[in-house]
Amino acid sequence: MNNETLFVIDKKDELGEEFSKLVSMMNYTRWTTLQELEGLTVDELDYLYDDEANSIGMLLAHMVAVEKAYQIQTFENRDITEDEMKVLSPALELGAPAREQIIGRPVEYYVTALKETRQHTIDSFKKLPDSWLFEQQPFWWDLPANNYFQWFHVLEDELSHRGQIRIIKKMMSKVKN
Repeated sequence: MNNETLFVIDKKDELGEEFSKLVSMMNYTRWTTLQELEGLTVDELDYLYDDEANSIGMLLAHMVAVEKAYQIQTFENRDITEDEMKVLSPALELGAPAREQIIGRPVEYYVTALKETRQHTIDSFKKLPDSWLFEQQPFWWDLPANNYFQWFHVLEDELSHRGQIRIIKKMMSKVKN
C-alpha cells in the first residue's frame, strides 16, 4: 500500500481501471483499520464489554474470514465447502464459539492475517479483466449481484467493523478511567 497515493482514487500498477478504483478504496479502508490497531495489547484485543460482545480480535478475525469467503465465492465461483467452513468458523459467524476460540493473540497475528489475505485478493485481481467485476450471479435472497458489489460488500463490512472497533476502544478507555 503506497501511502503517497492513499487519498487518490486512480490507476494502480498491474490493475485495470475499475479494479484500481476498488483497490484504492480498499487500501484506504485497510489503512484506517490498521491505524486503530496500533499499540493494542492482547488484553485490549480480547476485551469484552459484556457476555455477548465481540472483541476487537474477533472482529479482525471476522474481516479475514469474510475476505477469504469472498475469494472462494468469486474467484473460484463456488460455494464454501464444509471443510472450508470449519476453518472459517467461528470467525465468520462470531458469537459464543468465537469468544471461546479467538483469544490470546497479539496484534501482529491479526495484522499478518489481514495483509496476507489482502495480498491474495490483489494478486487475484491482477489476473482478471475489469469486465469480471460486472459478471452477475445469484446472491442474497437469489437476487442478482455482480462481483463488483460483492467486493464492495467486503469493503463495507470492514468499515462497519472498524466502527465497532472504535466504539470498543472508547468503552475500554471509559473502564480504565
